[in-house]
Amino acid sequence: MFLTGFDDHRHTVHTQAGEMSYVEIGTGPAALFVHGIATNAYIWHNLIPLLADTRRCVAIDLPLHGQSLAAPEHQLTVGSFADTLAEVCAGARLGQVDLVGHDTGGAVAQILAARHPELVRTLTLTNCETRDNIPPAAMAATVEAARAGQLAAAAPAILTDPAAARAFFATGYQDPQFLSAELVAAFLEPVIGTPAAAARFQELIAGLGPDDLLAAEPALRALRVPTLIAWATDDEFFDLKWAHWLHDTIPGARDLVEIADGRLFFPHERAAELSSHIRRHWATGDRS
Repeated sequence: MFLTGFDDHRHTVHTQAGEMSYVEIGTGPAALFVHGIATNAYIWHNLIPLLADTRRCVAIDLPLHGQSLAAPEHQLTVGSFADTLAEVCAGARLGQVDLVGHDTGGAVAQILAARHPELVRTLTLTNCETRDNIPPAAMAATVEAARAGQLAAAAPAILTDPAAARAFFATGYQDPQFLSAELVAAFLEPVIGTPAAAARFQELIAGLGPDDLLAAEPALRALRVPTLIAWATDDEFFDLKWAHWLHDTIPGARDLVEIADGRLFFPHERAAELSSHIRRHWATGDRS
């Protein structure tokens, strides 16, 4: 299932941030999948079909990403994204969810779980911003360009240069050939495809900082929601030490699974491997 087939399962829900688009596949208890910056729900297109027999899988497009809108006055931060997810849970009548977060979506998931533990049945975190590692050092040049007001201006050159567009994501894959031109375009066009979108994206990147995650830390230290941490070991953005920090910090943390030689986008590239760990985690949560 890819792009067109995935989009056959699109729905929308109204939030204060704007109309949020999400893909819903499967039946059963709800599972909410949260992507990172500059990707969207398509990052889950390999994983969700492997889990849809056991869950109502909902993959959100965060504000400004994919097919979701972002109201001009709405602040774009990981904290505001967490608030939007809480609205999505209510508006789509998801009830408690098995929350799965990746990349910056993992930071958003941590904040949502800290603010609204009653919404979370289980938590799965893959490589993501943690504590004060936001933005990660590997993003320094991009963040510097955004804070200097130069990122939006570079957007047209990125979009018209397939190699540059591909390079935006390729280091996150073991095999960059796994990353199709179609997927790159689907990721980038919503966030930098127009001057207005590129300006908002620049605002989002420039504003990245640790405040919301640090504010969530006391609640994370009390979070007893069953938690799986699945972490790629060869990720230039998020070192394995952060997986251990999460495992030591969250009282509900159970398994810490190392994805050997995996990189940032392993939930897309190695979906079958991740799905087996998530299935086992969910089954344990169902019995608890």
